[in-house]
Amino acid sequence: MAWPILLTRPGERGARLAAALVAEGHTVQHLEVMQLEPLEEDARQRSVWLDIDQFARIVVVSPYAAERLAEALDRYWPQLPLGLAFYAVGQATAATLHRCLGVRVHVPPAGGGDTSEDLLALASLARLAEQKVLLVAGEGGRPLLAEILAARGARVTRLALYRRVLRPPQGAAAERLKHGDYMALVISSGELLEYLAGWCQSRALNQPLIVSSRRLATLAGSLGFTDVRSAGGASVAALSAAVADIDARDDGAAIDHDDLEKG
Repeated sequence: MAWPILLTRPGERGARLAAALVAEGHTVQHLEVMQLEPLEEDARQRSVWLDIDQFARIVVVSPYAAERLAEALDRYWPQLPLGLAFYAVGQATAATLHRCLGVRVHVPPAGGGDTSEDLLALASLARLAEQKVLLVAGEGGRPLLAEILAARGARVTRLALYRRVLRPPQGAAAERLKHGDYMALVISSGELLEYLAGWCQSRALNQPLIVSSRRLATLAGSLGFTDVRSAGGASVAALSAAVADIDARDDGAAIDHDDLEKG
């Protein structure tokens, strides 16, 4: 029986990635280690929603942030105010905003990448003197967007709408992760990468690891992973293509763990 692809992406996006890989003939197994939990609405959130028309630009960092934003705006603004400019980190976030709110979304051009750095390269975010910018995200995460936008003159309000809860790997998937009994591990979150590295023994550190960006590839190397493949994006298409590339390179051959241990 073929070894599975270990997936770490939570929720509906993880299910879509799994479905795409299964359709291509792969066996997949989920590591249920991250759960996204909405934060209870507080006075600060309500104040932002009531004053949403005061923001020139709204930057959304993830599909789940986009869903939570859309749910709030539907309650407070049955008709969106005119003049809001929406920006998204990643095509999946942009697609969620368009599906839920029907808005035009600014993203890097096709092939331009889907990281925060790629979004910041847009000319329309280069000079933001005194413009009010709402950054919609989860708790924690990278400070890069807020810092760079503020450095460019924006008055940034960062609003967290959800938290990421990490749990220890359980069951058969946990054993596969520990011992490296899988075809590839797919991770598109730096927080998850750092967390799961602590559960990987030497064999797992030598197995193929697919990450979504060069930044994560650099981080993976610093954590001890030796066979890191950057998918160049976090979309289902990009990650699926990286899995297919492993198939092409290995030509279906089984991996010899003894050779891996010998280095």
